Amino acid sequence: MSFRHLRRRARLAFVGAALFAIVFANAAQAHVVFTVGTDTVALGWVHEPVYVGEQNAVQAVIKDASGKPVTDLNAGDLKVVVSIGGTATPTPLDLAPGYDEDTGLGTPGDYEAPIIPTIPGDYTFHLTGSIDGTPVDETATSGDSTFDSAVDATSIQFPNQLPTVSEIVTRLQGDEAAAQSAASDAKNSASTALLVGGVVGGLGIIFGLIGIFMARQARRPSGG
Repeated sequence: MSFRHLRRRARLAFVGAALFAIVFANAAQAHVVFTVGTDTVALGWVHEPVYVGEQNAVQAVIKDASGKPVTDLNAGDLKVVVSIGGTATPTPLDLAPGYDEDTGLGTPGDYEAPIIPTIPGDYTFHLTGSIDGTPVDETATSGDSTFDSAVDATSIQFPNQLPTVSEIVTRLQGDEAAAQSAASDAKNSASTALLVGGVVGGLGIIFGLIGIFMARQARRPSGG
């Protein structure tokens, strides 16, 4: 192997390491950074700001002690439970590699679990699993010193602001309640009408029988 070829490979390796360092540094600015054994993990959102109703993902960017990306984890080696206001995902979400070695697309050391936040507020990530045999059990909540909380997207909508997800749900619940009330009123009206009809019909039968009885009585010859 020629010296020129070796120098070219070294340059590519340096550029790759530099790019990962930049990505990791940018991720760390809006992530919670912690260590697992000799590895470093930056945990947060893939996209920020975080808008309600928009596709996003929980992201863990991992590097080893020398600053190189950790790329040997499989989908499910790391899992995350996302929660807000006492409500959590029913099952842990698998973090899958965001880098494809075959195509070179994505960022080495990046692992993601897609999710769409549906209400604004502070989200908590509980990350579990293992990295290179070292157990992981870390919890982080969005905030000013960690990663962004979810907000409604009305501030960036143009020219018209769309109703928020919460407003749509509230309207649908109101329409459903109104429909149920109308159905209940209609049912009560039908029951009342049926009852009145039954009473009127019963009275008609009684009056009819009385009429028949009186007619028969009128046809009987008087005794004498």
